[in-house]
Amino acid sequence: MPSLRLLHLFLSVPATCNLPPILQKTSKLQDVMLQVYNKVTGFRSLSTSPVKMASKGNHGAVSFQNVVVMRHGERFDNLEPSWAATAARPWDPPLAEPGRKRALETGRRLRENLGFPIRRVFVSPFLRCLQTAEELLSSLAAVEEGDSTTGDGVTVDPLKIKVSVEYGLCEMMNSKAIRPNVAPKDGNMRFDMAECEAMLPAGIVDKNVERVYKEFPHWGESDFQAGERYKHLIKNLADKYPTENLLLITHGEGVKVAVSSLRKDAEVDNVQYCGYVELRRPIFMKDHTFISGDFDLLTPSGKTGVCYSLRPSFQNTTHQTFP
Repeated sequence: MPSLRLLHLFLSVPATCNLPPILQKTSKLQDVMLQVYNKVTGFRSLSTSPVKMASKGNHGAVSFQNVVVMRHGERFDNLEPSWAATAARPWDPPLAEPGRKRALETGRRLRENLGFPIRRVFVSPFLRCLQTAEELLSSLAAVEEGDSTTGDGVTVDPLKIKVSVEYGLCEMMNSKAIRPNVAPKDGNMRFDMAECEAMLPAGIVDKNVERVYKEFPHWGESDFQAGERYKHLIKNLADKYPTENLLLITHGEGVKVAVSSLRKDAEVDNVQYCGYVELRRPIFMKDHTFISGDFDLLTPSGKTGVCYSLRPSFQNTTHQTFP
């Protein structure tokens, strides 16, 4: 039996075809090797819907799906603690000006350094996440590149990217994440989806997307429940869009879960504002069905604002997978 690493390298050899950009054609020999690779890795089927093949006799394709999980920018109430005392929604602070600038700059770095296009963005309904998304989108999908310090007045190309608001990406619904003195007494955060969508650049909001979480999480969820929510959401969004690279804009705990779910030996020490990690998995198309491999965590500690340490006793263990 050939080694898994050798199979992975062989199946990753790129070739040109007329399939969507994320997909790359495999040769007949790669097709045979794919069967072996599937058996070794236990790949899961993502979709049974028929896919139009690029040419007769093309039995499969292989490429990678990338998912970027990011924290929002600096929140206003951390710079102005007195703000909450008179705010109508003290549990939902906006971005501070440094947060807007950081988000725009982060978007530019993503565009220049990721090496792949982001086609779909999902964002938490909290105001600081929506405003982070607005700045990032101004960088990622601007009609004309500029050197402004915020996204004000930037025209976004609706053909480059789509965005949707997802309840499941929201903050942990407990007093550890939302201060008890500012949380609504009835636990109702009062988010209006139409108002949330109206805060995002016109023309790029995909209102036809079916949300993974149809309702806002209830107040009083445990840390464990919130972690399971984040894990479930990342997996489900990736499975729904296997041929698209995704950007998920969430909160610090969501980024921590993205790391700890894939590396059981990792302990996340710090997630900076706009800190993010990149996850990647192989995607195959076999018999008109998309099949996925397991996600890998690609981002080293400290490189993109997420610092984590690896426990020595687990240095050589394999990655965990999303359930």
